[in-house]
Amino acid sequence: MHHLNDLEELFHHFFHWNRARIRCIVPLIIGMIQLGTVNLSKIAATFPGTAQSASHYKRLQRLFRQFPLDLDQIARFIAHLIPPLPFKLTLDRTNWKLGSYNLNFLVLAIVYRGIAFPLLWILLDKKGNSNTSERIEIMERFLTLFGPQLIACLFADREFVGVKWFRYLIDHHIDFRIRIKCNSQVSNSRGALVPVENLFRGLPRRGYQVLSGKRQLWGHALHIIGLKMADGELVILATQDQPETALADYKERWQIETLFGCLKTRGFDLEATHITDQKRLEKLLAFLAIAFCWSHVVGEWLHEIKPITLKNHGRPAHSLFRYGFDYLRACLFHHHESARQYAFHQTLEQLFKRLGWRPQKSRSSPTIDSIPLAIY
Repeated sequence: MHHLNDLEELFHHFFHWNRARIRCIVPLIIGMIQLGTVNLSKIAATFPGTAQSASHYKRLQRLFRQFPLDLDQIARFIAHLIPPLPFKLTLDRTNWKLGSYNLNFLVLAIVYRGIAFPLLWILLDKKGNSNTSERIEIMERFLTLFGPQLIACLFADREFVGVKWFRYLIDHHIDFRIRIKCNSQVSNSRGALVPVENLFRGLPRRGYQVLSGKRQLWGHALHIIGLKMADGELVILATQDQPETALADYKERWQIETLFGCLKTRGFDLEATHITDQKRLEKLLAFLAIAFCWSHVVGEWLHEIKPITLKNHGRPAHSLFRYGFDYLRACLFHHHESARQYAFHQTLEQLFKRLGWRPQKSRSSPTIDSIPLAIY
């Protein structure tokens, strides 16, 4: 498809990558979307040209082995796709096993329109929880790239707690809504430390309570909020400010779980990779992040033109990501048809608009009214 030349120019403009590498990266990202997989041997079969798939597969192997990808550049690229407001950040892990290998990503993402955009990540060389130094490392990268002024707040689950971690967030003026464990020692109204679950014993199911004033938790004065779920489980949060909205805010943490689902079984089948090397896996997630964000941007554009229908229970029939992902795949599977080529050109236009960039030799574009939306 000749429109891919514009995508190559965009990557050269934004990343200053070698053009030979770009001519491998672009069909890689296109193949991820077209096939819904990160399996390199399958993606190699979609590469254009007369060379055999085995040759393309070797090109991909060299790309992951030799190409020095700057992940901070990828983070800046992704941040440009979101309106320039302070970000609600969410921190979590996703992990799975590949044979005897434990693949364990620590991911910092931006909450955005019902999902999260992956921004920074570290592949942990172990199974299980992250530690404080690893969390601080990923937050330091964010602060270096964007500064504290672009953080509205940080969401995290019970794994992401601890004296030093909370001290780091407070010292760097990072507002947070973090769930704590029920046995965490919190001061009661008399100042004595007790298991925090004791302070919410009288809470009815589906009830919530904001404890009066700030309480001591690991030497920090914080607001403590509790919610008892319908099944009796307690959700207890700690925050520095605005405790009245903390529970509503914390619900957005789940959006990173939705992201992980899209990267895995509901989208790109990340677990199908056979890559185990740490640096190569981090590169794979970088290219996958671009494919994911592009799909979502296209879904947002389509939703403006033809809104997603609501089911009887009031929920959308599908997500913005799925809307754009399926549309892009339809364009790619039938790229020989002129209508699909026009439609695909418009999907590129949405990406270019978000980044504030235009190809130097802009081709004539069809009007929105002339684009077939029901092409899949």
